[in-house]
Amino acid sequence: MFADPTFWVAVSLFGLIAVLVYFKLPALVAKQLDQRSERIAKELEEAHRLREEAQALAAEYQRKLADAVKAAEAILEQAKADGLAAAEQARAALELALERRQALALTRIEQAEVQALKDVREATIDAAIAAARAVMAKEITGPKADELIDASIRDLRRHLN
Repeated sequence: MFADPTFWVAVSLFGLIAVLVYFKLPALVAKQLDQRSERIAKELEEAHRLREEAQALAAEYQRKLADAVKAAEAILEQAKADGLAAAEQARAALELALERRQALALTRIEQAEVQALKDVREATIDAAIAAARAVMAKEITGPKADELIDASIRDLRRHLN
């Protein structure tokens, strides 16, 4: 039995197991495995927490993006409204300017008509005076004629103006 190599392998195996049990190697291995499993559990927990934070940040950025899009749309709508208001104001100002120009043109036309009537009246008066002089010069002669002509001319101007 002591010469059999199987016996010595078995004794060596039991001796190794005894040494390992004596030095508490299974406890050390179990402790290392427990520490490693705890570290892995902590890493998984940290990864889960980081994933939740990332999802929360993504949701917050999505919300901010939606708010920014809404703000941009509101700014665009306000710009459209301002543009329409400015166009309406410009149209109203143009209409007012056109009305003023039309009124000014009508005033100028009226002034021109008044001036033309005045010029025609003066030309008519001058023609009537000249015609009256010519008629009187032919029909009335002498010093009395001159007096009558001058008086008529004075009266004619007074009556026509």
